[in-house]
Amino acid sequence: MALPSAAPERQLKHSRHIDVHIYARGAGVWEVDAVITDVKTRDTELANEVRPAGVPIHDMLLRLVIDEAFNILEAGSDTRGMPYPGECDNHGDAYARLVGLNLMRGFRYAVYERLGGVAGCTHLTELTQVLPTAVVQAFAGEVINTRGEGVDAKQPFQLDRCHALRTDGNTVRTYYPRWYKPASQDTPSRRQPFPEPEVKRVRDENS
Repeated sequence: MALPSAAPERQLKHSRHIDVHIYARGAGVWEVDAVITDVKTRDTELANEVRPAGVPIHDMLLRLVIDEAFNILEAGSDTRGMPYPGECDNHGDAYARLVGLNLMRGFRYAVYERLGGVAGCTHLTELTQVLPTAVVQAFAGEVINTRGEGVDAKQPFQLDRCHALRTDGNTVRTYYPRWYKPASQDTPSRRQPFPEPEVKRVRDENS
């Protein structure tokens, strides 16, 4: 399906930005900073004030400290812009409940068990959902082997996880020929959950 045309008369009313930065701290420990902001192009009447255009309605930071097996070691949040000051940020240390979860093992379900509904902030809890694949991107080629090379290598975790990387497709045949599998009537469904990647430092393999 083609992209719908953008109407020339359309007017921007609201922008939501999600920004994720991932830092290597050293010694196998990483930091994840995820920020969500909501900004309107007009003055907005809130319950207790009029928020000027361009001043965020929401500005929230979620920080995780993780290891290279995707385990969450520390977690916390900072609500810097909110529609209900003193209330939106009055959830205590709720996001410390993320500690002990693994980003690649039932993470999204576990988040909603611990922080869904009134247990947390809608926006911060939604923000957690982008983190597993963001961390995979940060780790790819440095912490995890995405090429599937080496005698004992396993199939790269990203294959059969999207239409471009299906193992009976041209991309895999061209760039991952070892893992190419021609399609047949007996080929099982390739709709699979996102798996846990094989975690192994690439630079260690090449040393």
